[in-house]
Amino acid sequence: MAELKIIAVDEISRAALLIKRGAQSCIQEAAESALVETCAVTRAELDELKQAITEWCGLQVIAYYDLPTASWVFIALHDMTLGPAVGGCRICTYPKPVDAARDAMRLAEAMTRKWAVIDSDFGGGKSVISIARPLAGAERAGLLERFGQLLENLGGIYQTGEDLGTSPSDMAKMAEATRYVHGFDRATGRPLDPGPFTALGVLVGIKRSLQHFYNDAAPKGRTILIQGLGHVGGPLARLLQREGAQLILSDIREERMKELAQELGCLMVEPETAQATPCDVYAPCAMGGMLSRQAVSSLRCNVVAGAANNQLEDAEVADLLHERKILYAPDFVINAGGAISLPLLHKGASEREASERVEGIARTLGQIFEEAAGLNESPLHAAERKAARVLARARSRSLLEASTFVPAAKDS
Repeated sequence: MAELKIIAVDEISRAALLIKRGAQSCIQEAAESALVETCAVTRAELDELKQAITEWCGLQVIAYYDLPTASWVFIALHDMTLGPAVGGCRICTYPKPVDAARDAMRLAEAMTRKWAVIDSDFGGGKSVISIARPLAGAERAGLLERFGQLLENLGGIYQTGEDLGTSPSDMAKMAEATRYVHGFDRATGRPLDPGPFTALGVLVGIKRSLQHFYNDAAPKGRTILIQGLGHVGGPLARLLQREGAQLILSDIREERMKELAQELGCLMVEPETAQATPCDVYAPCAMGGMLSRQAVSSLRCNVVAGAANNQLEDAEVADLLHERKILYAPDFVINAGGAISLPLLHKGASEREASERVEGIARTLGQIFEEAAGLNESPLHAAERKAARVLARARSRSLLEASTFVPAAKDS
């Protein structure tokens, strides 16, 4: 059961510090009343939000309503067994506050598994900013600065970086108010874009998937459909084109799709028909939840391997893919390239060194595929077990260290 913290609208700093001391109850009641009075949320919507959060298996959700921009901010902290919670900041528009909170919670869970699978020293967290309208200029800068203030006052229990709807320049703006943000070189101000590293991880993951399914890792001649051509899908398309793949592109932004298709000389399909288009590999690189039960029934591919987070509507969809003999590369494994690279680059590693670590995704996927094949199950289950084993070992070490600690004797 997760704990809900609602931060007062007008006193970010004081409220955040109170959260750290566990003295939030008096401010929460006042904050709830203020939210209802300002029409930010109805009492019924607030109750729905609180119920969704308290039923969640994570640690805590911090909710903040940004009055100047009418935006909801949710920071979901799922697990910190391996270290402080780290995950990107997503800016999107959602129908209701509870939808944004649920997205943050799902994404935070995925980050826990992602960090564990790559054996990192970070925990699972994610932030979602639900905007009521497109924000630019001073309005967007103000929102990002206030969000940065909140992160700073939380003292490092959550650190963020670029995600859907945010950019390296957004991270730089946040960093004017906080130390706990990744995505650019502090010494030079140069952006550190995780997109190409995520794309590289997906490329090597597709190759390993092809090797497992066809016994041939080469993308050359394979038909690969990429749905979503943003910060990851675009670079992935260029990488695959160099490998000789026969590409089919799809994106809700028609102009972007046409420009890239013209650049690479490949085919296009409308988003509505993408999943039913025959191909060897379907690579979802847009929003999560695209693979529902209905979508799986229409797929005409042999491999699903893409960059999107939370691709499956729920875990049962993985079993449906397995029943249809469609190989699924678990999203939190194949899309870990950005997560692997940014901490390394911040520590001074070269791009070459970071790329070499990202290429290790292929080896991890290979182990997962082999374990799943031996048990005749979806690779999702093998990947989840791998993450669980890493977390269990870390918890055991913590218990052992606690049990062997002997306090120093006091002077008499």
